[in-house]
Amino acid sequence: MEIAVIGTGYVGLVTGVCLAELGNNVTCIDIDEEKVATLKQGISPIYENGLTELLQKNIEKGNLHFTTDYQEGLTGKSMVYIAVGTPQGEDGSADLTYINAACKSIAANLARDVVIVIKSTVPVGTNEYIKDKIESNLANNVTVKIASNPEFLRQGSAVYDTFNADRIVIGSDDPDALQALENVNADFNLPIVKTDLRSAEMIKYASNAFLATKISFINEMANLSEKIGANIDHVAKGMGMDERIGNAFLNAGIGYGGSCFPKDTRAIISIGKDAAYDMPILENVVDSNDRQRGVLVDKLLERFETIKGKKVAVLGLAFKPNTDDMREAPSILVTEKLLAEGAIVNAYDPVATDNAKKILPEQINYASSVEEAIEDADIAIILTEWKDIKTFPLEDYKKHMTNAVIFDGRNCFELEDLVGSGVEYHSIGRPTVRQ
Repeated sequence: MEIAVIGTGYVGLVTGVCLAELGNNVTCIDIDEEKVATLKQGISPIYENGLTELLQKNIEKGNLHFTTDYQEGLTGKSMVYIAVGTPQGEDGSADLTYINAACKSIAANLARDVVIVIKSTVPVGTNEYIKDKIESNLANNVTVKIASNPEFLRQGSAVYDTFNADRIVIGSDDPDALQALENVNADFNLPIVKTDLRSAEMIKYASNAFLATKISFINEMANLSEKIGANIDHVAKGMGMDERIGNAFLNAGIGYGGSCFPKDTRAIISIGKDAAYDMPILENVVDSNDRQRGVLVDKLLERFETIKGKKVAVLGLAFKPNTDDMREAPSILVTEKLLAEGAIVNAYDPVATDNAKKILPEQINYASSVEEAIEDADIAIILTEWKDIKTFPLEDYKKHMTNAVIFDGRNCFELEDLVGSGVEYHSIGRPTVRQ
């Protein structure tokens, strides 16, 4: 099928590349000339496992193209995906600025009947708004049908998730549009959930809000477990074996971050307010997560009378491993607090350093390895569970640090491995190991 994808951000680029991999002829449209020029060379602007390989493969095969020209990108296309960003507004609602700009450009350049597929995460009712927006500004006499196809990709494994998803959700109030979208997705050989427009939009928000709730819940159980002498690892295992609960998203830590959970939980609260319906559970999920990001620094300040002048190694800056995304990363709050207390901060991340430098305070020193970051450090703080951080030998902390004290926000190590290691170890929801 001839397909256009508008937006080459995280969702748009992965969508375009994977649709091309299925054999479709895909043109990705973006107004960022520098980004498009880079993509034409087969260079991905984002770090995502397996993406660069598929990008280059499909450019070489002639299935994948990039342009800044809407007329060029839309010519001959029977399906157009909108995958532009919907950033969080000041009131928590989704900002539709990029959606509106895309609608205007589509309407001005459409020359044939198309199905418009909304891949962006948008408030319930936005698909109908988009249809009206485009139809009211059409430059040519064409028919526009609208369908929703929300994404459920995990950053760091988005390409894998695209081809191995639990389900594909498609929604439309037009049977022909629904069938056309089902035909495109049939080649993924995955379960397809067909529904109406508003339900498809709601499924996306409800799914992310539930997962965020599960994370905040287990973190609160972890904080309580510490106070009463329980071990959250054992608690989570016992809970997760109940198939009604499941063990996914029951890993205690310093909270969720990234582009989805924080934005989508606040957005659905905003949707509720617009519908005159309060959502106290989700409001408390957001508050709980905000508090959880600072819990590691609170532990550190309880342990040390002062950290002024102390060298602190911060290990992991991205909000999760296998991505360079710094959006809503706990490292932002943690490094700001450490610097405010007078600490000297050395930071390490295997992928996200360049993005971190744009966001984190300029006083931070950056290392090229775990070993370099912890050299002569008084304290090490683990914020992201990268493989090279999880597998870094415990004995090397004692070897390189002035004082081998670790505050682990991701519970990377088994407590029994700490016994006799010479490392003092503080984690989330588990007993402290003192030598």
